[in-house]
Amino acid sequence: MNLHGENIIGNELSKEGPEVFQAAGADTGAPLEPSFHEAVESEVDRALRAAAAAFEAYRTRTAGERADFLRLLAGNIDAMGGDLTERASAETGLPAARLNGERARTVNQIRMFAGLLDEGSWVDARIDRAEPERQPLPKPCLRRMLIPVGPVAVFGASNFPLAFSVCGGDTVTALAAGNPVVVKAHPAYPGTCEMLAGALLHAIEQAGMPAGLFSMVHGQGHDVGLWLVRHPLTCAVGFTGSLQAGRALMDAAAARPAPIPVFAEMGSVNPIFILPGAMSERGASIAAGLVGSVTLGAGQFCTNPGLVFGVEGDAFEGFIAEAGRLMAATGAATMLHAGICSAFAADAEKLEASQGIAVIAKAAEGGKTQGRGVFFRTDARTFAANPALQEEVFGPASIIVSCPGLAAMEQIARGLRGNLTATLHATAEDLDESGALVDILRNCAGRLVFDGYPTGVEVVPSMHHGGPYPASSDVRATSVGTAAIQRFVRPICYQNAPQDVLPVELRDANARGVWRLVDNERTREDC
Repeated sequence: MNLHGENIIGNELSKEGPEVFQAAGADTGAPLEPSFHEAVESEVDRALRAAAAAFEAYRTRTAGERADFLRLLAGNIDAMGGDLTERASAETGLPAARLNGERARTVNQIRMFAGLLDEGSWVDARIDRAEPERQPLPKPCLRRMLIPVGPVAVFGASNFPLAFSVCGGDTVTALAAGNPVVVKAHPAYPGTCEMLAGALLHAIEQAGMPAGLFSMVHGQGHDVGLWLVRHPLTCAVGFTGSLQAGRALMDAAAARPAPIPVFAEMGSVNPIFILPGAMSERGASIAAGLVGSVTLGAGQFCTNPGLVFGVEGDAFEGFIAEAGRLMAATGAATMLHAGICSAFAADAEKLEASQGIAVIAKAAEGGKTQGRGVFFRTDARTFAANPALQEEVFGPASIIVSCPGLAAMEQIARGLRGNLTATLHATAEDLDESGALVDILRNCAGRLVFDGYPTGVEVVPSMHHGGPYPASSDVRATSVGTAAIQRFVRPICYQNAPQDVLPVELRDANARGVWRLVDNERTREDC
């Protein structure tokens, strides 16, 4: 595929601005062709106007038509073959096996949402029939369901060039719900973004969908993203990235004359708690699993375990020794781009220089684009006195914290900020002795993992990928799983509406056979 490097405004290419940039090879730093054109504000405006026009037509398409459209998109991504993998690998340094697995996750996710549309119950249809004879006042007929909100701005994530990108979870959930999308391509892998955009544009053409349903703009700095968020036609935002960037978007959205929601997944340290029985029983195997989790993908997962807590003693020291031995035996790994690599190195150096922090072990030296895995250790007193130790270090690093007992461990857990995950390694006896820890961790995490590791997010309806701030901007929202569609919809209630005015899901005849709440009973029958 020949890349053009232009912004995509509906079905048109655009390069109004003079500024261009190039992606860099993740492993070499060498520039990659072609040059990509930075969007200017007028192009962002055109993209949102095209999206608003497309919304009028797209939101009236049937669920079946939207499902067919999504399946076409999944097929187009499948059909791209090795060219997509090759370009994504060059731009991100991710190996082909990882990218092929991520592609499978991406298309399976798209097909999952197509199936959700076919089933239909996600609209949460609720019907309370009229009681005209009720005294002292008649009861009106009320019918409620979820409908799309309007144009959604989506920001690609640095660490998932396929699954959290142009055709990733945010885009697909917005499209499934009935919304047009304007994507800000990630500047680290713009060629991959353009290829995925081509698959989406082709699906729009195949399905006969309105041209403004999708646009994509490029930008290295902050301006393009802020223009997207501040534009009066933008109705919601999906973002995965750093706390600093996510907070800037949240503040911009809140400062608008008409504020809009920003569904941002941001920083998380994903604490692991190893209780004494589990430490004594299987400390060595937990250490091996921890090293694998911390170094997986060069530590560039939002669920990377950045904190580990254990009760001091011989078993704990044995665990640390084994974890250090295994970390020292690993190699350095290429990181996604130079900015992430240098930021990780700076954060690791800052930790190493901190009072009360010691290095347990480092992975082998690597090249200038590679990150070295590292384990640090400290004690509960130092951890409690230094809130900065709860800040995410994006890369293959983790701090192991010794606690004098379970009471200290529980006290630390009560002081943790919001996280995507929290993990417990425990025996049945451990849980009997410290059952309160589970309840404490529920308050600071969106997913509790038992006897496992947080890396690896299963894309299924029951998954929750979010958590209390700063893990995400809205503790109620998930960016993975079918519940993610709830971010880009709003409720509408019809009172005493004629049947032919109602959406099909709210009419007396349940033509789609979806589950509905009728007079407070769940049913698929007609009213």
